[in-house]
Amino acid sequence: MKVLVVDDDIVARMMLMHLVDSCGNHAILEAEDGADAWRQLEAGLRPDIVFCDLRMPHLSGLELLQRLRADAATAALPFVLVSAASDAATLDEAAALGASGYIVKPFRQEDVRSQFERLFPAKSEEVPPDEAPHEVARRLGIDGARLRLYLDGLARQLQAAMHEPPPGDEGMGARLNRLREGCKTLGLYGAAAALAQAAAAPQSAPQEVAAALASASAAVARQAERAARG
Repeated sequence: MKVLVVDDDIVARMMLMHLVDSCGNHAILEAEDGADAWRQLEAGLRPDIVFCDLRMPHLSGLELLQRLRADAATAALPFVLVSAASDAATLDEAAALGASGYIVKPFRQEDVRSQFERLFPAKSEEVPPDEAPHEVARRLGIDGARLRLYLDGLARQLQAAMHEPPPGDEGMGARLNRLREGCKTLGLYGAAAALAQAAAAPQSAPQEVAAALASASAAVARQAERAARG
């Protein structure tokens, strides 16, 4: 895996590179600040993940993240911010800009490792294929008409989640987990996994949530079409 480490403090950068190296067999690249990282990315560098310091001269971590998310070529690049700041305002801003993760200094090996495990699940945890509608109906002990009603209800809830805030005091994480259980019950394991990953993201990162909801909605629509065909 190709990992880009960005930090203007050379000692901190070396420490983080060492921790990344201890988490697996990675090709580690470095940038001395956000501006240097942006130049490398503009020149065609495509790492699998970026670990980036928050506060740097020339181009901060948040400014670099904003540029990456605005560029179609790098919009989905996993981006983990590293900072001594842990206040709610900073975390909220990072989440709003689409940060994939956040590590608070002084960082530890387990902090870095957890980011890899969350963003790149082990193959042993591969998601099973979606069930065919007739298999779902048999497992649940219902007929095709009832299954279509369930799918229609789940589709409405997913659409509501895409356009409306959570009802009452339900947080986004709880809402995503509830929808995940619905997808899992109806045999849509890929959609369930996407929703689970979005729910585990720091502050439920808006871009990841939107992508997971759109993916789940499309999966429900496909399953409904298959169920209608009998």
